[in-house]
Amino acid sequence: MAKRSLRSVALGYLVVILVGPLGIVFWRTFQHGLAPAWNALSAHDTIHAFELTLIISAIAVPINTVFGIVCALAIVRREFPAKGLLNAFIDLPLALSPVVVGLALFLLYGRQGWLGPWLTAHGIRVLFAVPAIVIATIFVSLPFVAREVVPTLREIGDEQEQAARTLGAGGWQTFWRITLPSIRWAVTYGVILTTARSLGEYGAVAVVSGRIQGVTETATLRVQQRYESFDLAGAYAISIVLALLAVGVLLAMTLIRPQEETA
Repeated sequence: MAKRSLRSVALGYLVVILVGPLGIVFWRTFQHGLAPAWNALSAHDTIHAFELTLIISAIAVPINTVFGIVCALAIVRREFPAKGLLNAFIDLPLALSPVVVGLALFLLYGRQGWLGPWLTAHGIRVLFAVPAIVIATIFVSLPFVAREVVPTLREIGDEQEQAARTLGAGGWQTFWRITLPSIRWAVTYGVILTTARSLGEYGAVAVVSGRIQGVTETATLRVQQRYESFDLAGAYAISIVLALLAVGVLLAMTLIRPQEETA
């Protein structure tokens, strides 16, 4: 009886917090038919916003994947003086508000920032351009691959790697043939989380992008722009697409979990 009550409370909480708001968004999107939603999604600026979001994710995810694997190997397999600092740095994006991250980038790359005068003198534009959005997205999505790979590396140990080196395998051979296959599902799971975070980032991007329609406006920023323009159908339609992407991420994680458990 107690288990059923606990399950009912948990399911009720999820319905109120997650399913309810999503259901309202779906209903608001199509309450006046498909035409308003389709017009919003087929607009040039909306298409560009989704394209920019996908491009930024395509840049941020591979960079954070490589960085996460390297950091995880350094934390678990190496000993060095700054190990604790590196471990704490990886968690920094989880502790900081994305708005604070955007402000820090603004103070660093702005005209009056530390690097701003040098960048301006050399004709390099970072703020209010794609590079700033990429940097912000990389920062906020940095921890996920590392935090998935670290416990897996600790669990599998290094006996097989030591055996491979004893048999004459080099560092790259050991990594590609022993280490990477052992952590492949952790890496995949971290990549999925990183992708979801990159697609849905708003706070840091809102500060550094300038929100220029058709130039630096991502999908999340497009939602706010449509909402502030009283185009509720457009805002809800774009939100639906982002929600469907999130559902796709959840389905991918669900499919990966059984394979990870049997691997």
